[in-house]
Amino acid sequence: SDGSIRLHQMTSEYPLMQWNDSTNGRPVIALQWALTRPAVFFVLDASSNIYIWDLLENDLLPVAKQTFPSEDVVTMTLLGEPDKPNGLLGMVLAKECGGIDIEYVKKKWAVP
Repeated sequence: SDGSIRLHQMTSEYPLMQWNDSTNGRPVIALQWALTRPAVFFVLDASSNIYIWDLLENDLLPVAKQTFPSEDVVTMTLLGEPDKPNGLLGMVLAKECGGIDIEYVKKKWAVP
């Protein structure tokens, strides 16, 4: 609820990494690891901002942020084919009005 993100290892109750205020204090609505690239994850906050984290590029801050100011995005999920090397990765965004958008992620964050 405070925008912090914690990365845990299954064998420990303490986080390996913790990013406080990662969404400028906005609650995290959804977080999902990329299906095609293990070091990348996506975070949706309560203000319809999506943050892209690539831990191989920068493990302190997100590498990109996409804002959807006129649309209330209520959840997201990723789709892709992890068994295929094409690196195609899509993001499904569900909006408060009932609409659904599919956005494709840049290859640099999708290719294995």
